[in-house]
Amino acid sequence: MIPEASIRFYAGIDWSHAWYAAVRPAALALLAAPDWRAHLNQSAQAQSLQNQHQQTISFVAQACLPEGVAYEIFINESGQVPTRENLHDFFNALVWLTFPRIKRQLNAMQAAQIALHGIGKSRGPARDAATIFDENAALLVVENSDQGDALIAALRAHEWQQAFIRQRALFGQRAEVWVFGHALMEKLVNPYKAITAHSFVVRAEAHFFAAGEDQKRSWLDREVAMRLNEGSLSTADYTPLPVLGIPGWWQHQDDEFYQDTKVFRSKRQG
Repeated sequence: MIPEASIRFYAGIDWSHAWYAAVRPAALALLAAPDWRAHLNQSAQAQSLQNQHQQTISFVAQACLPEGVAYEIFINESGQVPTRENLHDFFNALVWLTFPRIKRQLNAMQAAQIALHGIGKSRGPARDAATIFDENAALLVVENSDQGDALIAALRAHEWQQAFIRQRALFGQRAEVWVFGHALMEKLVNPYKAITAHSFVVRAEAHFFAAGEDQKRSWLDREVAMRLNEGSLSTADYTPLPVLGIPGWWQHQDDEFYQDTKVFRSKRQG
């Protein structure tokens, strides 16, 4: 039971949904606390969260963001994360607590791009890719095997029946989806069929799928942050993933469900 004192703007979220599995432990601990913002900062301090300059991460009121200073630059230079009392920023904070290395690396990438190019009408390809990851990514963890290769190929080709029906048994056994983007989490508070994530493929060995949930989170945080640090990120790294089509994530996932071409679209040619 959630204490009545904690029923606020985040009331009504069904944390049992599979798409909240990544942040569920952080969320339930926060919901049990009398002051959500104070709990965020206590958790950040307990986990020794830092930005790339080893400054302690803290969650502050939006008013702390100086006028004319970019949000990403402010975090990168101060360690302070402006956090409004709304679902978008609430989920962003939960992701910081859950995947702090990935968040730190994304912030460093975004800040570097702003330093190079400033803030204009267009973010540019590198910053655009980092922003998409931050807002709407889902980590598609797939076993490093022939079966894993076949599943990735089917998803990239938009062969939805092949991926979600004929290869359905792979999900949970040799493939998992971990929602990362905080805007994606916000949309899923009121789920609808067309919600689509930008999936980012992460290869894992078989033992990953037998590990505990905390071990999986920690490994993903290290592995993805390392990949982002070592290589460039572009929008070509993403594959569309209709979230409610993931096996077991919604009801009535029969042939007819996946024949809805407004959601499960064919891959564009050329």
